[in-house]
Amino acid sequence: METIILSADNPHNIEICAESIASGDLVAIPTETVYGLAANACDASAVSKIFQTKGRQPDNPLIVHIAEPAQVERFVSDIPETFKTLSEKFWPGPLTLIMKSNGSIPDNVTAGLTTVAIRMPNHPATLALIHKSNCPIAAPSANLSGSPSPTRAIHVKHDLDGKIPYILDGGDCHVGLESTVLDISEYPPRILRPGGVTHDELTVLLGTVAIENDSTSAIDKPRSPGMKYRHYAPKAPMFALAGAPDATACYIKSQIDTDPRAAALMFDDYAIDHTHVVTFGAHHDLCVQAANLFDALRQLDALSPSQIFAQMPPATGLGYAITNRIKKASGNHIIEC
Repeated sequence: METIILSADNPHNIEICAESIASGDLVAIPTETVYGLAANACDASAVSKIFQTKGRQPDNPLIVHIAEPAQVERFVSDIPETFKTLSEKFWPGPLTLIMKSNGSIPDNVTAGLTTVAIRMPNHPATLALIHKSNCPIAAPSANLSGSPSPTRAIHVKHDLDGKIPYILDGGDCHVGLESTVLDISEYPPRILRPGGVTHDELTVLLGTVAIENDSTSAIDKPRSPGMKYRHYAPKAPMFALAGAPDATACYIKSQIDTDPRAAALMFDDYAIDHTHVVTFGAHHDLCVQAANLFDALRQLDALSPSQIFAQMPPATGLGYAITNRIKKASGNHIIEC
């Protein structure tokens, strides 16, 4: 199979991809977070292709993408009062809401859970695609499971070339991290995966919002993508560095001096001059770090290093989601500096 990249700027290309999804095929689609591998969420056979193509474990639930908040009524048995408040504030956008399923979504989308995860992405091409395909879309990240998520069409091509017919190229993803997953099926609402919508933003709107503890999230039956398995990881062993930026930069220099094949992910303003150093934004610029993180991890992968050391921002605001991804990429191998 030849994988063709189609520009999302051409409405005809959106129609081609919509027809492909409606016929039971997979298409890579752009969102504001990362590129997704899309299938008709109501077609269990099409959804099974997602798991086969990615090498994704079947107990890892998928997110259902819709184009209008009112479409939630088709899939949810009990819509919480908080839904209207959250959807009006954050949809379209990087927030996934978990609610009680009415059973209309196939079990391989929900991983057999009684809940379903739903979001409305903030990308005009994908919203148009959902409308034209006339179905909700199940779409995890369009990469091989475990590898860094794709934030550019070329990333998808690298991972899935020859496995899918089309990649709809909508440009670089401006958020760069997967959506925040918030379970509102019970009280208090609980963040299962941090992302582009922060705990502080949700707390201002809702009051009490719990956070799933990273150390206890590797459960037998995950309630959200990103909870159980190692994710976002380059091939080389990776170590997340906790501490002040000057201290972590000093540690990286000592490691690279000892091992010339070692590589590092560093803040722009603390980076050392070395061919195996990839930067992803200034230490205070969390939005830039988030947008660049996965591309930077792919750049590091291309260097074929012996090991990778990564600086992390403070785990507050959007920094919490960034550190979450770096820790996941390192398999929670954390060095205190």
